[in-house]
Amino acid sequence: MQNLRNIHILPLKTFLFIISFFQRRLSIRIALILLSAGGLTAQAQIVPSAGSSSPAAPSSSPATAPGATPGRGNALPAGVNTNNLPANVQQQINNRAGQTGNTNRAGTTGTSGAGRGASANGTSTTNNPNNPNQVIRDQAATDQADNNNQDVVDNSIKSSQQREQEENRQKLFGYSLFNDPAMATTFQPNLNIATPRNYIVGPGDELNIRLYGFSEGDYTQKVSPEGFVYIAGATGIGPIQVSGLSIEQAKARLESRMAAKFAGLRNSSYGPKNTYLELSLGEIRSIRVTVTGDAMRPGTYTMSSLSTAMNAIYQAGGPNDIGSFRKVLLIRNNRVVATLDLYDYLLNGIQSNDLRLQDNDNIRFTTFIERVEIGGTVKRNNIFEMLPGETLDRLLFYAGNFSANAYKSRLKVRRLTNLEMKVIDVTLPEFKTFVMQDGDLVTAERVLDRFENKITIEGAIYRPGEYSLDNNKTLKQLITNAEGLKGDAFTGRINIVRTREDLAIENIPINLAAILAGTEPDLPLQREDQIIITSRFELAEVSTVSVRGEVNHPIEEMPFMANMTLNDALLKTGGLREAAAVSQVEVVRRKKDADPTSKNAVTAEVFHFSVNRDLSLNADDNKFLLAPYDQVVVRRSPNYLIQTFAGVEGEVITPGLYPIRSKDQKISDLLAAAGGLSPQAYVEGATLLRAVKLSDDELERKQRIIAEVGNNSSKSLVDTAAIAPNKLEPIDINLKKILANPGSSEDILVLENDILRIPKLLETVRIQGEVQLPKTVKFRSNNNFQDYISETGGFTSKSQRRRSFIVYANGSVDRTRKFMFFNIYPRVEPGAEIIIPRRTANPLTAQQILGSTVGIAGSLLTLVTTILLISRVQ
Repeated sequence: MQNLRNIHILPLKTFLFIISFFQRRLSIRIALILLSAGGLTAQAQIVPSAGSSSPAAPSSSPATAPGATPGRGNALPAGVNTNNLPANVQQQINNRAGQTGNTNRAGTTGTSGAGRGASANGTSTTNNPNNPNQVIRDQAATDQADNNNQDVVDNSIKSSQQREQEENRQKLFGYSLFNDPAMATTFQPNLNIATPRNYIVGPGDELNIRLYGFSEGDYTQKVSPEGFVYIAGATGIGPIQVSGLSIEQAKARLESRMAAKFAGLRNSSYGPKNTYLELSLGEIRSIRVTVTGDAMRPGTYTMSSLSTAMNAIYQAGGPNDIGSFRKVLLIRNNRVVATLDLYDYLLNGIQSNDLRLQDNDNIRFTTFIERVEIGGTVKRNNIFEMLPGETLDRLLFYAGNFSANAYKSRLKVRRLTNLEMKVIDVTLPEFKTFVMQDGDLVTAERVLDRFENKITIEGAIYRPGEYSLDNNKTLKQLITNAEGLKGDAFTGRINIVRTREDLAIENIPINLAAILAGTEPDLPLQREDQIIITSRFELAEVSTVSVRGEVNHPIEEMPFMANMTLNDALLKTGGLREAAAVSQVEVVRRKKDADPTSKNAVTAEVFHFSVNRDLSLNADDNKFLLAPYDQVVVRRSPNYLIQTFAGVEGEVITPGLYPIRSKDQKISDLLAAAGGLSPQAYVEGATLLRAVKLSDDELERKQRIIAEVGNNSSKSLVDTAAIAPNKLEPIDINLKKILANPGSSEDILVLENDILRIPKLLETVRIQGEVQLPKTVKFRSNNNFQDYISETGGFTSKSQRRRSFIVYANGSVDRTRKFMFFNIYPRVEPGAEIIIPRRTANPLTAQQILGSTVGIAGSLLTLVTTILLISRVQ
């Protein structure tokens, strides 16, 4: 009884879900077996996976039930024997069992061996007989994940196969014509045409019947489903059968029947014919055409009765992958009435057998028999359908024949045999007899990348380039056809570069002068020969002449020419400059025969000439010819100076630029030229600004010297500002002494672009640096250095008093001096700037202060002792 209490009958809804699950995943037969069991317990439903430690399972139970799949959580119910299942169901079970059973899924611990559906606290819900719904949900989720993964794999394989299939379709000749969306209206019938005389009238067609002449009338009638038309208002005629007749036949029948009402439609005893009948189509009926066989879109299509077979073929998308382009059948009344070869239309534009369709016609696409692919140097690289017995020559026609660069004498055919493949070389005479087979792959190769009759000539020839060997079989013939040699041609030795049959290149030296003179035989040429005729100028060193100095356009390398004179060389430079010393023109010529053993051997000759401004020479100088590598030097006239200026700015009578009239002009002379000082001039603040003019080499040398001298010890380091060329730098001058004693050593010479700057009388002093309140104060003549420091609030705790300095208005600097332990500060003048540096060292410790105090006391004691000794001696 206790065991019976443990048996838990599943709810009806859960039991029905199990039945539908096994019916979907395995078979209906398994579901029937479960149904016949009369109910399943939770323990009978789910069998633990191998290694599971379910507490509900008896210790004597095996790890898996009979028929269960080891290593999977979705095992079959106990008692189900897989041997009795159908073969397809067994295969499905085996495939699922072969999947990786040790993959950790949701709720699976993997290493612990716990079954699927373990909760977060470690309690297993899979084998819990009291929770079958959770088991079924886990089972369904796992199966759904397996199905999704399998769908992804199947879709990937299907996509790859579809891409490959589409690529093969694109290669198929004619496929793009019927499957191009841009050509959707290409094969639609033209409805705005005159009524075809052979059009077959059928039910649903609208006939326009018009009478003119003696009797007039306009009748529009639609053919009834039975094939009759009724002439409205014309009594005594009755229905007229027109279905199945052509337009011409229907017209004749209408005239015959309507003549009973309209006598003028035919000749009679009443007189000749005086009424006429015209028959045309109005609205056109629709027909249904069936497309079967290997078509892209087989089915039944509703089309206009004017449609032809080609219209239906296009509507159906043409043949499919295995459909035939060469044999499309038009079947009418169970009989083949036409066979269409689409290649006639695609290649020749011929629409033979393109009959007009009738109701219930059937267009059937047959299966192709042979397909052959051709690639390489042909105009169409496609797969073509071949009829039995068609040859390689016909395939070339389908492919548009060879391209211009094709090797036309041979084609390579790769053919399938019953066991393997083979390659067949088909030569040009065999093209018309070589029969193609299904699966052949034909390849057309390119012509060789070389010339069969090309020769080349270059160098000192009037028409260098490529020539034909057929018309220039020898060297003399080639030179003659190239318009002959140039005058500078070196005929003593020319080179012929020849490519041998083994593709090795050799050089053949030829004495062309002997061949042209007839003393040696003419040389036969070969294919790919390259004839090189050297110029005499290429064998000589390039000679030049240089002209430098006071000329308008100096030339370092002027091409040397024979009979070149000095006048010619000067003329090419544009003539002489104004500063040129015309009487000191030199020509420097190298010596080629200097004695190498002599200590005072002459290595160069110098020739002196006097040249006129118009570049004319005297008769003797005109005979002097320049030699290669001569150097012409035109000196500068020593008395030629360009006007230079110096400036005066500030408090003078007339500031501005003034010329430097003599080489010894000084500052006092420049100030006198400016009219002297103004009453407001501050003489002590006058400065001279001068541009530093240094070349790149001088700058580099100065900076290197400063670095080497200043940094020669690890205890000293020189930090200098970068020297900039053409920068105005102030020069300290004492204008007061200069004015008191003009021409003295204080009165320095004035240079070009110097600027003498004299400021207005200054009345302020600026204090900055380590003071309590840096500011600018009024200059007072009776104040000293410490007085001005007091006006700023005094020194700070970080002031370095002994290194204080003053920058005066003229740019000069004066520093604080030390006498014993007293600071002697510099004097203060108007416009000066007092600068107090900041102490960067760390504050002194108590021990350092004590040591310094002891040192000072010792110094004082020594001083006192010295004074006492001196006084005693006296």
